[in-house]
Parts: sequence; structure tokens; C-alpha cells
Amino acid sequence: MTRGPSPTVRRRRLASELRRLREAAELTIDEVGEKLECSASKISRIETGHVGVTPRDVRDMLEVYGIEDDQREALVQLAREARKKGWWHSYNEVFTGSFVGLESDASFLHTHQALLVPGLLQTENYTRAVHRASRPDATEQEIERRVQARLARQRLLTDTNPPEYWAILDEAVLHRVVGGPEIMREQLLRLVDLAALPQVTLQVVPFSAGAHAGMEGPFLILGFPEQADPDVVYVENTTAGVYLEQQADVRRYTLMFDHLRAAALKPDDTAAMVERAAARLAQ
Repeated sequence: MTRGPSPTVRRRRLASELRRLREAAELTIDEVGEKLECSASKISRIETGHVGVTPRDVRDMLEVYGIEDDQREALVQLAREARKKGWWHSYNEVFTGSFVGLESDASFLHTHQALLVPGLLQTENYTRAVHRASRPDATEQEIERRVQARLARQRLLTDTNPPEYWAILDEAVLHRVVGGPEIMREQLLRLVDLAALPQVTLQVVPFSAGAHAGMEGPFLILGFPEQADPDVVYVENTTAGVYLEQQADVRRYTLMFDHLRAAALKPDDTAAMVERAAARLAQ
């Protein structure tokens, strides 16, 4: 897996720049659509990154905004790069939306999970058990495809330039036996091994902490190395995921994560708790 600006991140960066340049030209979306003889909704979808944009569209938009040739060509080239396919496109029936593209380019990933071990930390057997339970209508072939896709995602943590990965789990995750005692014990021992990696930090919020900031549900904060790519929060539910990019939303979830870190056990104490949970399953 090659680290570097992914097509997804390039598209997000391009969308943000096109929106900034339109606003600097003091043009509305409707006015741009009228000048380019296309719908205002197309311009809106381009600026929010919901659809890809062709180099020709970018060139036409920048001409309307009065952008000089050198800057125009640089952004047209960015549009070309944004249309390339990432490694995850070979699993396009599994990965929908832009999540994996954003994840692959993040410099840090801060996540909270109250029900399950986070996907990047799961063993193959644990992943398979989760998919069988959560997708009772799926065929074995579909499940195996999802398992392999998740294993491909996990290479991110052992890449030559991995992101900083910080996971905070509710203690309930350790006690929910997924796939049976043997599979769960294997998973817990895997957590201990991964937590020993320099790029991984694992903490558990114990039951004794009582109510805590993450009780509303799981979330993931993705941070990026370039200032042009602001942080984003991903909140997942049973049918889809929601991306929150407003600064106020990112600040709120960052504060929640800080409170969770304070309420959780220290990493060494967390590892000891996970090891005890694994030992109980061996009895």
C-alpha cells in the first residue's frame, strides 16, 4: 500500500479550492451554472466533493473565475490525479463513499468504540464473526469478500509511514464474546500485540468511570498532514456514515475524545486489563 495523497483527498482539496475561488470571484453557484450552461446543483455537488469533476469542467470553471494559466493548469492537473483509482476500488462492492480514501491518507486516526473492536485492530476470525452476525442475509462469498477487504485496510497500520492510531474502547468491548471464547481470546491478545506498536495507543474506559463522553456512539477523527486538508469526523450508523467537516463539529468531537482519554485507563493499565480478560477466556 503506497502512502501519499489519495485520489479521494485530492478531490476533497480540489473541491475546497474551487469553492474558495468562486467566492473570491464574488459569483453565486447559480451564476456559475448559468455561465457554464449547466445546473447549479452540479456546481454544488462538485464543490462539496460529492461527485468527481473532469479536467475540462475545472478549466471552464477557472476561466469563469478569471484564474491565470499557471494556476489553472496546476488545478487541472489536480483534477486528473483526483480521477485515478485507489487500491480500494478493487473492493468497490464493499467500500462505498470516500471513507477508505480519506483513511488511507490520514496522518492521525482517533477513534472511540463502545461495542466492537475497531476494524483496523480486528483479527480475521473476529471480523468474519462480526459480519456473519451483522449481515444475516449475506452469502458466505459476500462475507469473505468483506473480510478480505478489511484485511487489506489493516495494512495501513504496518505501512512504512503509518498514521498515529489512537483507539479508546469501552470496557464492554472486552466482555462481549464475539465468535466464541477461542476467537475472542485471539482477538484480545491481538489487541495487546498491536498496542505495543509505537504508532498505536490503546485505552479502555472502565465500567468504574461511569457515564462518559462517548456514550452517544462510535466516532472517528481523521487528521491530515496538509493544512489545505482540514480534519474531518466520521460518524457511522447501521446504514451509512456521516462526515462532519465544520470546525465547530470537529472541535466538539476533539473535546469529547480528550475527555475520553482522561477518563480511560492509562495504556499500560489497559494492556493489563486486556490480558486479564484474555486469561479468563482460557479457563
